[in-house]
Amino acid sequence: MDRPKTETLSGNQGLRIEEPLIFEQDAPGRCGVDLPETDLADNRLGGVERQDPVGLPGLSEPQVVRHFTRLSQKNYGIDSGFYPLGSCTMKHNPRLNEKMARLQGLGDLHPLQPESTVQGALEMIDTLAHWLKELTGMPAVAMSPAAGAHGELCGIMAIRAALEDRGDPRSRVLVPESAHGTNPATAAACGYSIDSIPADDRGRVDLEAFKSMLGDDVAAIMLTNPNTCGLFENDIIEIADAVHDAGAFFYCDGANFNAIVGRVRPGDLGVDCMHLNLHKTFSTPHGGGGPGSGPTVLSEPLAPFAPLPFVVHGKNGFHLVETIDDPIGGSAKSFGRMKGFHGQMGMFIRSLAYILSHGADGLRQVSGDAVLNANYLLAELSDDLTASFPGPCMHEALFDDRFLKGTGVSTLDFAKAMIDEGFHPMTMYFPLVVSGALLMEPTETESKDALDQYIAVVKGLAAKAKSGNDGPFHEAPVLTPRQRLDETAAARNPVLRWTPPVEEAAE
Repeated sequence: MDRPKTETLSGNQGLRIEEPLIFEQDAPGRCGVDLPETDLADNRLGGVERQDPVGLPGLSEPQVVRHFTRLSQKNYGIDSGFYPLGSCTMKHNPRLNEKMARLQGLGDLHPLQPESTVQGALEMIDTLAHWLKELTGMPAVAMSPAAGAHGELCGIMAIRAALEDRGDPRSRVLVPESAHGTNPATAAACGYSIDSIPADDRGRVDLEAFKSMLGDDVAAIMLTNPNTCGLFENDIIEIADAVHDAGAFFYCDGANFNAIVGRVRPGDLGVDCMHLNLHKTFSTPHGGGGPGSGPTVLSEPLAPFAPLPFVVHGKNGFHLVETIDDPIGGSAKSFGRMKGFHGQMGMFIRSLAYILSHGADGLRQVSGDAVLNANYLLAELSDDLTASFPGPCMHEALFDDRFLKGTGVSTLDFAKAMIDEGFHPMTMYFPLVVSGALLMEPTETESKDALDQYIAVVKGLAAKAKSGNDGPFHEAPVLTPRQRLDETAAARNPVLRWTPPVEEAAE
């Protein structure tokens, strides 16, 4: 990996500190904590003990703090600036939500506490569940799925259980070709074969092609609405009716619910189940492998098959049903448990705080402003870039690479140049149905000033690309701690384990 071109004796550049890997800072015997001596003569491991060193690096406390602080300074997040990733809804996380999640009695709960000591927490889960059902127009919700893809799995498992319960297992799932990749993966994981539905020239499901694919072996359709082209599937009610007439179920991917929350209830459109990405629509932290949450709303026919656990309210207060034969509220048709405990508690708190602080009118404004901002991008950039489909759009604006033809600049080059300008790139090459896609989602939390700065940079880079000077694009980014990486080599030969230098290993 190349360093920036301006070299210094230290490798640092001002406040941009060169940071080695944590294993490269290892010094045997160095430790930032004092651990008490223990007597391991009498343990309960049954003789299964580690014989070799764990292999963790030895660092002092200041080294550890500085290492992770410096890494955080190299990171780009929603608190750093505009994050225009399409279909990801990277929006501001209100600090009020964070404060609520840290309240005593919520932030210090343990999932194994006696039920009598967590009545408030169970009521909170039940209250959030109520509002998710209200906003979607659905009678039931499974709160335990830990992420969007997990919520998809929940929905398809509920569909499979319902079909098997009626003695009609079926074998196929229909998925639009512009769908998120998790959709066909989820259906395949549940044992279904996948048929891809083509799009029409409007970027929506080809209705006639879809109808021709229906049959008595179709278990479900998995449709995203608004779809990943940033467009509302305006044939959705006709699609739902056709699916139900065929005896199948309608799964809706709720990744883009942020564009319609407070305005459209999926249950009114004929949807049978839909996951809700709390991080996308209800502004909880996004990503990182831990904070995701994907509650899945279910229609009346699917509600009996919801996974465990779930909260019920009886004469003795709130109760968590954890077995199918629970005398208080067990469901003998439940397909079982998807994960440990009740779900992502911290995300539930943040989501409920977001919903209650906005109210019905505020949530309606959220979706309206998100759509307004996306259409502002589409209108301002359409003369400089090439829009894939005529507007108006919903929550995101989709462009393709026709404006770059003959310039020698690719979509990847264009996106890398955005980094030198201080912007996180837009989503690249997705959806796959569009050549060289550049997908931009501004969300409702970006101001007009922020969007105007972004628009000016995109316009300027488009003009530079068309000027014939493509050299800088191929080198970008050059102003980052690490310059352009060989992504192809990294994908083909990933380094997944740290290996000490040869001289160190020999010692």
